[in-house]
Amino acid sequence: MASLLGRSPSSILTCPRISSPSSTSSMSHLCFGPEKLSGRIQFNPKKNRSRYHVSVMNVATEINSVEQAKKIDSKESARPVYPFAAIVGQDEMKLCLLLNVIDPKIGGVMIMGDRGTGKSTTVRSLVDLLPEITVVAGDPYNSDPRDPECMGKEVREKVQKGEQLSVIETKINMVDLPLGATEDRVCGTIDIEKALTEGVKAFEPGLLAKANRGILYVDEVNLLDDHLVDVLLDSAASGWNTVEREGISISHPARFILIGSGNPEEGELRPQLLDRFGMHAQVGTVRDAELRVKIVEERARFDSSPKEFRESYQEEQLKLQEQITTARSNLSAVQIDQDLKVKISKVCAELDVDGLRGDMVINRAARALAALQGRDQVTAEDVGIVIPNCLRHRLRKDPLESMDSGILVTEKFYEVFT
Repeated sequence: MASLLGRSPSSILTCPRISSPSSTSSMSHLCFGPEKLSGRIQFNPKKNRSRYHVSVMNVATEINSVEQAKKIDSKESARPVYPFAAIVGQDEMKLCLLLNVIDPKIGGVMIMGDRGTGKSTTVRSLVDLLPEITVVAGDPYNSDPRDPECMGKEVREKVQKGEQLSVIETKINMVDLPLGATEDRVCGTIDIEKALTEGVKAFEPGLLAKANRGILYVDEVNLLDDHLVDVLLDSAASGWNTVEREGISISHPARFILIGSGNPEEGELRPQLLDRFGMHAQVGTVRDAELRVKIVEERARFDSSPKEFRESYQEEQLKLQEQITTARSNLSAVQIDQDLKVKISKVCAELDVDGLRGDMVINRAARALAALQGRDQVTAEDVGIVIPNCLRHRLRKDPLESMDSGILVTEKFYEVFT
């Protein structure tokens, strides 16, 4: 059993993928091309799925395909992003981020650690690896043409009428939530004047609408104002954002991967919000002198010539992107034995973890890890690698306990799985 957790996250990120018979046949349709795709989708919706009866006109920020093209054209002139493959160390944080990209239902990552350890740099470097998704063209909510639960009101009405939807392929959004953002900017606002003069509910979507089916990143999340924390809690719990202004109610889908980072010395996170993060990664300062020198030199190379530095890691980035795309495609085929499920729940029960969210996150994270490695079966080793990150932040706080909660989880894992 000593070799069960012998493999570190770094070996997972660098190990070659193992092809399974079930995944080989599907390789031909795993990756999207770099060009923009478009097409038509039509299907018969289930009746009585809609719970919302408010007609909304998205006037202020209606996005059309021309604006989508402009975004792609302006990508080259955007601020250069540090390559994910060039991040030295911090394997636990990188693994948690990759698993959430493979299975967004894991529920996000909370990254806590010392200042200056590359937390925000690593999160923002994830942008280049994000896969493409199918969205309805011109829709400000990135509506999924196949999933009614991720559709805006207008798109759902078109589907119910049997109208054809124009769709495009676009990369998953990563939206930054500034600490000083107002509630109206986060949730969206209603044009009261237009509603009173023209009788039209004109709605300007906010950051939660933009982050639908994408990633919402909050740097220094432990310093976020309480009223914004309440907004995030409500949206994370229901998957919908409801705006109430002057007797007008408008709702839209807001399903996103919540990623937060912070320094524990600057304040603790509210327990209600902490529980909403599926995984918790701890980041420490690198102590090895040679490794510190390498990090400084790599950063200096990037600052002096960002374009050449990014090109030097392009091949590794493409390999990692292909690995993520393949894992997302094969995720549904990954199985986990009943015996492992029982042992996972036994660990959670003996650690006195509140609720069942921990059990579900461990199962999802272990399946995502197996998919990342190209396997269709979850092993006890997979569970052992992800279980500290899934339960560390869910244990009851004991002020007299000097041992790290992650170590407690690992010890209980060995006890149950041996």
